[in-house]
Amino acid sequence: MTKAVFGIAQSVDQAETIVSELKAAGFSNNDVSVLFPDKSTTRDFAHEKHTKMPEGAAIGGTVGLGTGAVLGWLAGIGSLAIPGVGPLIAAGPIMGALSGAAVGAATGSLSGGLIGLGIPEYEAKRYEEKIRGGNTLISVHTDNSDERDKAKKIFERAHAEDISSTEEESVKH
Repeated sequence: MTKAVFGIAQSVDQAETIVSELKAAGFSNNDVSVLFPDKSTTRDFAHEKHTKMPEGAAIGGTVGLGTGAVLGWLAGIGSLAIPGVGPLIAAGPIMGALSGAAVGAATGSLSGGLIGLGIPEYEAKRYEEKIRGGNTLISVHTDNSDERDKAKKIFERAHAEDISSTEEESVKH
């Protein structure tokens, strides 16, 4: 059964550590997603981009040089705006799931988009509040219980909050 493991990183450094460890553990860049507020004051990138180098550099300038390199490894980095939440930076499968029609069809909110990914409503609302507060949502697609356990241990070692797993609905591998 395909499931995703989710967790909240409270800082950019913590998010970078988690993504680095997921990469080192053998997870594909197409299986790892991040979502965090875009705190930059410039709008240098378009709604959705599919190349990694410019966005890694732009994100590096926004949140710190090392993080740009780590996030540059992820697929589909770009920015998007969600009504009531504001500008966000997303990478990985979550980018496609939350952009454009997916969010519009899911009540036009971040929690609606997360519910569309298979996250229970109460968790989706909690994640939305954490992201609004400046935290980073990280998710990783897993194909089996061994991968799920490995991902959860990485989140736990990094002291992530609100770690959970859910059966995936919209995230395609």
